[in-house]
Amino acid sequence: MDKRDNREELNLEELRTETLVVHGDDWVTNDRTVAPAIYYTATFRAHNSSEFAEMAGTPRHARYYTRYGNPVHERVAKIMAELEGTETAMVTGSGMGAIATTILALVSAGDHVIAQTRHYMSTAKIMDEMLPRFGVEVTLVEQADINAFAEAIRPNTKLIMVETPANPTLVLTDLAAVAELARPHGIIVAADNTFASPINQRPHDLGVDIVIHSATKYLGGHHDLTAGVICTSEELAERIWHTHISIGSVLSPMDAWLLLRGLRTLPIRMERINANALALAEFLEQQPQVERVYYPGLPSHPQHELAKRQMRGFGAVIAFAIKGGYEETQRFVSALKLPPNAVSLGGVDSLVVHTAAMWEGVMTEEQMRTAGIPSNFVRFSVGIEHIDDLKADVWQALQVV
Repeated sequence: MDKRDNREELNLEELRTETLVVHGDDWVTNDRTVAPAIYYTATFRAHNSSEFAEMAGTPRHARYYTRYGNPVHERVAKIMAELEGTETAMVTGSGMGAIATTILALVSAGDHVIAQTRHYMSTAKIMDEMLPRFGVEVTLVEQADINAFAEAIRPNTKLIMVETPANPTLVLTDLAAVAELARPHGIIVAADNTFASPINQRPHDLGVDIVIHSATKYLGGHHDLTAGVICTSEELAERIWHTHISIGSVLSPMDAWLLLRGLRTLPIRMERINANALALAEFLEQQPQVERVYYPGLPSHPQHELAKRQMRGFGAVIAFAIKGGYEETQRFVSALKLPPNAVSLGGVDSLVVHTAAMWEGVMTEEQMRTAGIPSNFVRFSVGIEHIDDLKADVWQALQVV
């Protein structure tokens, strides 16, 4: 037999990241195709009744029913578990599908959750509006203050939900410190790692139990899919999966295939994105029209030392404030020629949003204040374009402010 047909010949732990994303899912299925097949089927045939019973009773079976799993899901999950250093992973139809499914799987009426004052807006709405309706108490804490987490812990605290860097303010959470606080109390810690990517940050290595991604962002990398990923232990994955199949946030086989394709180039895209974003952040700090720049890779970031300690790169997103107010910020964003004025982040092309304009329609004024979003805030997701072209475009747009 050809040795390369023997799955055991490939030791994934010995592979570097660039090789892992290309070969980490080899031989997960029985396919002999070089490019992975797309299994566009809702259901799979069992050979006999005993095999059917086995398929129906196996959590996340890849060949029973696509709401439960699919061979392309299985490929993505294998690579993501290796990237995040967890026992396993599972996929969902969106990042919020992953977050909502995880939270609802782990808490019940009478439980208590600790979350941050700064979260992605839809996560914030789950904490502010959904969980209290179901009898779950939520305490929001300032994520930069580890003592605030410690003081919020109660006997009925079941989950701590963190996000670092936080969207859109790029405030950081000390992951190792939060995990250390939670461990003696048996509290599960879940981290939204979307803004970092597994290339720049591995929360599980720092003690986090569940790592969640909106795979729509860096992991897909081309703004052509929506997906979510949950990376965790086999035990927690099974608990979450039972809620997942009831909620039904299913990733289509085509989107799973697009995600798998995106993962192949994740390390090399992140290398360019990290370099571009740091260079553009440094450039923005020198511009007189810019009031302040928020980027973890800058020495001026108040948590720069923490960023260097728990991150290996600082990501695509730069937040900055334009001098003046709402109108001046609108003029700047409208004057940019290269990045589309569009939501999302982490793709090959840069994107820009006037943060207050994006969120004011879905968040109350109080939620905006709590999230720390002023009227002159810009969120710029840097892509893989040439840095000199990005600088030139930003410079010309600043001249209209």
